[in-house]
Amino acid sequence: MLIDTHCHIHDDNYPLDVNQAIKSANENEVGKIICIGTSQSDSNRVLSFSANHDNVYCSVGVHPHESKEGCGQIEGLIDNQNKKLVAIGEIGLDYHYDFSPRDVQVEVLQIQIEIALKHNLPIIFHVREAFDDFWPIFDNFHGIRGVVHSFTDTPFNATQALNRGLYIGVSGFSTFTKDEMQKNMFSSIPLDKTLLETDAPYLTPVPFRGKVNEPAYVRNIAENQAVIRKTSFNEIAGATTNNATILFNL
Repeated sequence: MLIDTHCHIHDDNYPLDVNQAIKSANENEVGKIICIGTSQSDSNRVLSFSANHDNVYCSVGVHPHESKEGCGQIEGLIDNQNKKLVAIGEIGLDYHYDFSPRDVQVEVLQIQIEIALKHNLPIIFHVREAFDDFWPIFDNFHGIRGVVHSFTDTPFNATQALNRGLYIGVSGFSTFTKDEMQKNMFSSIPLDKTLLETDAPYLTPVPFRGKVNEPAYVRNIAENQAVIRKTSFNEIAGATTNNATILFNL
């Protein structure tokens, strides 16, 4: 069994039929899916979506792009008895677009880390072109469990994440990057710290470039990992599923 640890198929604008997408995932041995909240309204939506679909789990949080709207409603969405709610995220810093002011991104990130620690939930981090500011913030807290999702940065920052006990989220990007340094990085991330994700509808893996991404394609990411690591598909599937099960208490 495989687990897609990060996707957005619950979004109202997701272009595929979600029931068919879930069925296709199951047919490709993707037995569990985690849908990710990105704003206060989206977090409400993802809670309802996961409640209405078997083997679909969710996180709640405010993405750095949406930080300007605040995160005051997020803690109120947390029900510790809701087994479908498995994480806070995706939260972090994004300096590539700066859709929200950087000081606001920092403030909202810190608030949500505190919420996650208070409720003993793992965190799904989104960090883009902002690791220099992110690591000092991270290091102000103790006991964080989580993943740097859809990692596309440098081996240096991958090592920084691993040194802090974080998992690395490997997406379809790993199947089509032309950067030799990144290719080597994706083949050498410790398997016991690797999670697989599609980030659907984004970052569709080879050989489906040009199509809408969907959870079923996490299988292709796993197959690619097996090739570049020179190991078996079953080893990749077993290890990454075990990692996701442990981190998200599935």
